Amino acid sequence: MPKTVAVVSGGLDSVTMAHHLHEQGHSLHLLSVNYGQRHLVEHEFASKTARRLGAPHDVADLSAVGRLMSGSSLTDSTVDVPDHHTGASNGGSPNVVPNRNALLLSVAFAVAVAQKAETVAVGVVDDLGAAPDSNAAFIDSFLAMERIATRGYAHPDLTLTAPLVRLRKSDVVTLGEKLGVPWDETWSCFRGDALQCGRCAACAERRSAFRDAGVSDPTIYQNSDEQELT
Repeated sequence: MPKTVAVVSGGLDSVTMAHHLHEQGHSLHLLSVNYGQRHLVEHEFASKTARRLGAPHDVADLSAVGRLMSGSSLTDSTVDVPDHHTGASNGGSPNVVPNRNALLLSVAFAVAVAQKAETVAVGVVDDLGAAPDSNAAFIDSFLAMERIATRGYAHPDLTLTAPLVRLRKSDVVTLGEKLGVPWDETWSCFRGDALQCGRCAACAERRSAFRDAGVSDPTIYQNSDEQELT
């Protein structure tokens, strides 16, 4: 039973990953990171996942670092979260926090070294259009770096797994449906209000994933109007 530090935000992908690893027999320690994101409510759903799976859950507080990461709608209160159809015209996304996954994984590897864990897990889905550190090439390169950084201190077999990295979002929903993931106990919305907004890029992607997977979406959105999501 491999001991695994799993980075779980409370989102659809990371919660599905946690259920998948649990089914595979991993001994899980769930780790969330407060990097100053406005949708910090997501961690409540990570906690629910931990309780459901009988796993410990910790939150690393890097909010002071988050305050230095200006320019993203997720960490900068002066930047509004746009609706999904009003992204930046130059091809960049105001919702991307550059280097975020590298930051999260650095913390996870530090925890894994301290606990002599065998695996670090992250629920990224390969999407070069969303963030440059959400793809298989980044995962492979980051692991190569960590094997140098932790040599002699980590478990000799310490590795990094991203079991969803080659899946589409709809595939993640299909997998989670088989695993019995309670979708109403996951959070996607970037705005972090009492209800998921239904309009931001994360909500639009969530709604499209359920639609494309042919699975009923139980989420109650602030904006439940039927609309074409692209």
